[in-house]
Amino acid sequence: MEDYNPHLKAAFLETLENQLADNDPPETKETLDRLIAEGISEDDSKLLIAQAICVEVFDIMKHQKEFNLDRYLKNLKRLPDEPEE
Repeated sequence: MEDYNPHLKAAFLETLENQLADNDPPETKETLDRLIAEGISEDDSKLLIAQAICVEVFDIMKHQKEFNLDRYLKNLKRLPDEPEE
């Protein structure tokens, strides 16, 4: 059994879907397309991107900071490697 909170996973995936629908930031869609072109399934690609979203959400909650777009974009470029915190 995986050790994760399904509600948080759903929330991060919903945030991802919103970014894709709004094309904001456009790098999210570009990253999804790149990962799929690299042979990663769409579902797994979305989970990888959701990890980068997770880093930002936890930083916002922990440090009461604004969303760090620069770090988010850097983490998207790093994928499929783990996002940096």
